Amino acid sequence: MLNELIQNYGMIISGAVLLIAYIFIAAEKVQKSVVALVGASLTMLLGLIPFHGHYDVENAQYVKSVFDYIEFDVIFLLVGMMIIVHIASKSGVFKWMALELLKYTKGHPKLVLFALALFTAVASAFLDNVTTVVLIMPVTFVIAKELECDPIPFLITEVLASNIGGTATLIGDPPNIIIGAKAGLSFMDFVNELTLIVAIIFAVSISVLIFMFRKSLNATDEKMKHIANLDNSQTITDKNLMIRSIITLVLVITGFVTHDITHIPAYVFASAGAAFLLLFEKPKEVYKDVEWLTIFFFIGLFIIIGGFEANGGISFLADKLIELTRGSLTAATMFILWGSGILSGIVDNIPYTATMAPMIAEVQHTLPYTGTGAHPLWWALSLGACLGGNLTIIGAAANVIVSETATVKGYPISFMRFMKYGALITFISLVLSSIYLYIRYLY
Repeated sequence: MLNELIQNYGMIISGAVLLIAYIFIAAEKVQKSVVALVGASLTMLLGLIPFHGHYDVENAQYVKSVFDYIEFDVIFLLVGMMIIVHIASKSGVFKWMALELLKYTKGHPKLVLFALALFTAVASAFLDNVTTVVLIMPVTFVIAKELECDPIPFLITEVLASNIGGTATLIGDPPNIIIGAKAGLSFMDFVNELTLIVAIIFAVSISVLIFMFRKSLNATDEKMKHIANLDNSQTITDKNLMIRSIITLVLVITGFVTHDITHIPAYVFASAGAAFLLLFEKPKEVYKDVEWLTIFFFIGLFIIIGGFEANGGISFLADKLIELTRGSLTAATMFILWGSGILSGIVDNIPYTATMAPMIAEVQHTLPYTGTGAHPLWWALSLGACLGGNLTIIGAAANVIVSETATVKGYPISFMRFMKYGALITFISLVLSSIYLYIRYLY
């Protein structure tokens, strides 16, 4: 009876599981990793996804098992980078780098804002956004206190910069990790295709923010002099750990960069770097700080979406996208860019990207594209999903972390205050991305 029901209505049932999971994730009443695992369990219990892979002789194709739908390269890359960054941060090296950058500003508030934004954007390209803002926030509160000014303009700018900077690389933002795994794109593919437009978006966005916050960015000569002479000599708490961590991080990133030569996947380098650093640590203590909720969220989500894909849901959506855009590559690219940008500000960009990636993998073979390199639909998804996180205070995990921390410190950032700046920056980002994609791929 159940088998017959799944056979006839599998796409509708798996789609309903996915939709209900989305609603609970967006509502945030139940922790999202729990929602994902409940949805994954339901997907498997209902038989929406095969437990074992097998070759279907009749249709001459391999039927994937539940484990084939879990992107383990994404999981290992995330865990590896989380461990490396956590161990490295214990040495104080990231805080030292931020303070050194600030000293070059001579304490001028507008330059301080730019320096904090630049550090956050660059760091977010190589570390995850949450880690970056967690590292930069304590420095920000100290600076704001010394300048006797409101820290909120600095915090909002840092959040927006983290989401912009994270767009530039494979490891900068979780959506890019998902896209890279599904599309077979390397670290250098992202750098080559997205660095230029991300740099332009950053420069324009920060200029706009400095103008908008100009009345809040004032300080006396005495205060500026104090910032210029901050003592940074005691920030590094463990020099041996710092040296070991930085060398490991550099080697891992070098491994990412040389993927096209070595053909070794990024997750192998991340896992190797993490394993090496763990040799000098107490593993139990390090493992406690890995964001396991995020990892289980990914695993559960991959299974839910796998159930939808196994029952023809992704193919159905792909056909509808082609029908809606009438087979036009330009229309499809802009639709995905702007749709992703808006939706990622409303719902979590990780489940959104995980759902869209299989669909684009299906669509790209149908839409005409004669250029070299990866299909433009992948870059439209990456730019839209990552940059769209700036739209609202709940658009990305980094936004939520900064908002919660600021509230605890006595500086609450309201939904509408953040959106006043976030919506404008998102609009500017998507307009610039549209121009870039059109000139680069569609013109």
